[in-house]
Amino acid sequence: MEHAHHHPAGSPHQHGGSTSLNRMAFMATLHCLAGCAIGEIAGMVIGTALGWSNAATIGLAVVLAFLSGFALTALPLLRAGLAPGTAARVAVAADAVSITVMEVVDNAVMMVIPGAMDASLATALFWLSLAGSLGIAALVVFPVNRWLIARGRGHALAHGPSPADPKRHT
Repeated sequence: MEHAHHHPAGSPHQHGGSTSLNRMAFMATLHCLAGCAIGEIAGMVIGTALGWSNAATIGLAVVLAFLSGFALTALPLLRAGLAPGTAARVAVAADAVSITVMEVVDNAVMMVIPGAMDASLATALFWLSLAGSLGIAALVVFPVNRWLIARGRGHALAHGPSPADPKRHT
């Protein structure tokens, strides 16, 4: 029996210590940022182009952020041979907290930047506000991901042994 089976992937007790935990949290944060950015940008562009209200635009952006974030996690799991239902459950378990925090912070920042939600797609204000809000959200999500991964939760679920794996000893 290997020592690594007793601790969650990336935990400080695993070989590599906090460096690998920080790296895994950083990679999970980048992953979350990519998924949220895809959904946010698509939602903001669609809602703004169609002249939707701020609430409808934010709602669409949030839905698309969750869908794209979950898809970024599920696709490699599907390629690895997991059944679609299992891949979807792992993706949701791995990313739900991270994406939720990212979306709350991102949208809160966008709403407090004067004029950001009413700016047109052709303005620097729109794009700089969106980029800045996603960057701030990523800074908030990193410690959340680190905390989750250290406990064998969050993105650790997508990179470690399956919870149904009989060899898992957590």
